[in-house]
Amino acid sequence: MRALCMIMVKAGKVDSVVEALRKKRKVVRQVMVVTGRADVCVMLQGNLDALNGMVIDFKKIADIVATETLMEVEVNLGW
Repeated sequence: MRALCMIMVKAGKVDSVVEALRKKRKVVRQVMVVTGRADVCVMLQGNLDALNGMVIDFKKIADIVATETLMEVEVNLGW
């Protein structure tokens, strides 16, 4: 299962948050600094429990204000 976690960070703290996120290697596949509503996006891959645990760990990083996680789903549109 894959997911995209959008992370909002305190002003001026993006570099330190990115450094902390890159150390979490178990399910983190890619860390990207982005523009828009989120400051950082993280691509995750693993089972549901691993993804859930990692997002909970993200919230322990002091400079993270909020997260929003987009889980990949399979949809049969009948095409």
